[in-house]
Amino acid sequence: MKQTFSGILILLCCALLWSCKPNKSFLESELALIPQVQKMTLGESSFQFKKSTKFVVENVDQQIIASQFADLMGKSTGWKFQVIVGGNEGSNQVYFKTEPMMGPEAYALEVLKNRIEIKAAKPAGFFYAIQTLRQLLPAEIESTAKPAKVEWLVPVISISDTPVFKWRGYMLDVSRHFFPKEDVLRMIDHMAIHKLNTLHLHLVDDQGWRIEIKKYPKLTEIGAWRVDREDKHWNSRPKQESGEKATYGGFYTQEDIKEMVAYAQNRFVTIVPEIEMPAHVTSALAAYPQYSCSGGPFTVLPGGVWPITDIYCAGKDSTFLFLEDVLSEVMELFPSKYIHIGGDEATKTEWEKCPDCKKRVKAEGLKDMHELQSYFIKRMEKFITSKGKILLGWDEILEGGLPEEATVMSWRGFQGGVDAANQGHDVVMTPNSHCYIDYYQGPMDQEPLAIGGYLPLSKVYSFNPVPEELSAEAAKHILGGQANLWTEYVPDLKHAEYMTFPRVAALAEAVWSPKEVRSWEDFSRRIQLFMKRYDQLGINYAKSAYHVSAKTQFNADKKQLAVSLASELAGVEIHFTTDGSEPTNLSAVYTEPVLLDQTSTLKAVTFVNGLSSGKILSQSFHINKATVKPVKYLTPFNENYKGSGEYTLVNGIRGTTNHGDGEWQAWSGNDMEVVIDLQQATEIHSCSLGSLQNAGAWIFLPSKVEFFVSADGVKFQKVGEAINDVDPLSGEKQIKEFAVSFEPVSVGFVKVVAKNLGKAPQGHMGAGQPAWLFVDEIAVE
Repeated sequence: MKQTFSGILILLCCALLWSCKPNKSFLESELALIPQVQKMTLGESSFQFKKSTKFVVENVDQQIIASQFADLMGKSTGWKFQVIVGGNEGSNQVYFKTEPMMGPEAYALEVLKNRIEIKAAKPAGFFYAIQTLRQLLPAEIESTAKPAKVEWLVPVISISDTPVFKWRGYMLDVSRHFFPKEDVLRMIDHMAIHKLNTLHLHLVDDQGWRIEIKKYPKLTEIGAWRVDREDKHWNSRPKQESGEKATYGGFYTQEDIKEMVAYAQNRFVTIVPEIEMPAHVTSALAAYPQYSCSGGPFTVLPGGVWPITDIYCAGKDSTFLFLEDVLSEVMELFPSKYIHIGGDEATKTEWEKCPDCKKRVKAEGLKDMHELQSYFIKRMEKFITSKGKILLGWDEILEGGLPEEATVMSWRGFQGGVDAANQGHDVVMTPNSHCYIDYYQGPMDQEPLAIGGYLPLSKVYSFNPVPEELSAEAAKHILGGQANLWTEYVPDLKHAEYMTFPRVAALAEAVWSPKEVRSWEDFSRRIQLFMKRYDQLGINYAKSAYHVSAKTQFNADKKQLAVSLASELAGVEIHFTTDGSEPTNLSAVYTEPVLLDQTSTLKAVTFVNGLSSGKILSQSFHINKATVKPVKYLTPFNENYKGSGEYTLVNGIRGTTNHGDGEWQAWSGNDMEVVIDLQQATEIHSCSLGSLQNAGAWIFLPSKVEFFVSADGVKFQKVGEAINDVDPLSGEKQIKEFAVSFEPVSVGFVKVVAKNLGKAPQGHMGAGQPAWLFVDEIAVE
């Protein structure tokens, strides 16, 4: 009996000791808040959520926010938390308290060992405090399944926070590819955790009209659908033929819009609709051709087109009545005070030959078609203003004169925004140099097909919406910034997430956090931890920042290549091989440039904590009998693509599928013809030339490549030719080797002629325009 009693006593003591065990204290290196908060003081110990933890709020607005979070946490914990309206402060609770003197989105978060207190003036502040609290909890909070053995701890911490900019946006183009309502709702959820507050929906373009307008049902009956050419490159899609049925597309009903708007409002996201005009409107004109200059007919475009010539007729009053009707229904659906009308990339050739437009120019005393566009925009602005809304447009609306109350969205760099701000207009900065997340984010040959450009994570992070040249007064007009995802090359949500995350996290910090608390090194650490949250959320995020990039220099005297390797993110190890084998964590660790003096295939990849964390870089280097021999150009290359110098074609470095990687030389519309001086009689038996096809960039493989040899550099004999067998409209970006072999011969010179396609083929967006020919390494063996 005594032994039993002693055993029970020991167990009770152990339980008591365990219950007295202090909660974990956190290090700052364990925290991953994005965007970074304005002010933070980390303390000792932590608060632990329990099944009995209560949320105590003051009113219904706070109750909605607390309940959202309680429901989210309930999915991962299996607990049902109690939310109490009106209650006393106490322990084991999250207490909401109104602080009227704070800004509309500001908050204070105080985490103590026994309770959590949130202060804010407005509901938005409480919501953002909850997002911060969410990020302080383990990443498993994002899971919809109950994880095993997770302690729901929050570090003892004091945070004071408020955003720098009030416009923190993300644009989703739902015209080029349609994204169902459920996809948009999911993206709104992901925006909320990053404290983004504006979703710009690009609802109209040449390739699809995506919103129901009850007065004009053909806009969705006809304008929302196009022929399915999804198997072809965006810029190589033939237009709809007579009798062909349009099957690709979709649209949002007005009930869908209402649901999305309400869902966004509950997450403090405002949806701003964009209804394009006067151009980018082929989808509308396919439905109602009477509002064009020519009268049609039109079909919804299945892919790319340039220039943008389909345009609303600015000379017909009926056009403006149509657009006013459309916008009246749009404004009823969207509570946003901004209505985006596009205004970009309008080619005015139709206006220039339209009698109605010419009559309008004369009647209004306008100088030219630029002023006619200004008239068009100003007329729409008066209507929008009469409805209590503000017109928002791309920076082209500056041309010909800016409407009095308009707000400008600056995309062609910063200058349009600078000009508008200096004129006293509000501006949203979204320069393509920092905010166009449809651009490539990693080495092009390691990424899915994109529209072009290069915008890595670190470049997005460097974004500052306020240019230094603005005065303090003009700077007040910069509302903020946003990331833009155009979807010509983004067919579905999975791909959209890949292009958006983690770059939108960098954008979110750029528009929320003050410069004083921002640092790429620290963000680099935090985003790697934050990716665990993406994993739990099931987001298909890109790991491009982990990828290895290579820069190569050639020492002509030593015939040696020096290859420098790098990765964007800090704290990662690069392992590499030079024999073509796959690198492992046991392979050589990169510390200095890799030296190569023979034909090699270098492969490299990043490792974090012993695990591979990115795609493998593979780059070939071909040292051969033509390497660093003099090259004579019988037809000059284009000055915009002159490669890396005089030895570009014979430096041993293979170009990648990125035509801007510095290893390609190019010819526009004409053939390439070069002669290589081997400098002495040399026995050879084969020649080859690398060429690139990227139809989206108007780059096509040569129709054929011819090879000639000579002893004296004067008389040449043809030794072979290689014919192209790749369809020029193939959407696949690819490198093709054109090679010939022949009986060994002793020669001093080799001539290579690559036959340019001449003009872009029929069916291509640039049909009839000069074709680009890109060539790289010439090898002689």
